[in-house]
Amino acid sequence: MLIQAENIGIELMNEMFTAIVHKEKKLYVAECPETGTASQGKTVEEAVRNLREATELYLEEFPSKKHSHPFLTTFEVPVHA
Repeated sequence: MLIQAENIGIELMNEMFTAIVHKEKKLYVAECPETGTASQGKTVEEAVRNLREATELYLEEFPSKKHSHPFLTTFEVPVHA
């Protein structure tokens, strides 16, 4: 999807990225595996919003290369009770 950046005449394209979110104590931490960016927030929505901003800033400095989307799976390991 192309977006016309107002007043500067640059077309921007939206690209889909992955957000992996987990809770650490009182904050949610969001990580983007495609770029290695991470952020946090008091809610999941805030953490993802902050991650989006961090990823946008990262991509301004280091333009995106083609990437594949990771997939999520689970696995078991023995633990001592």
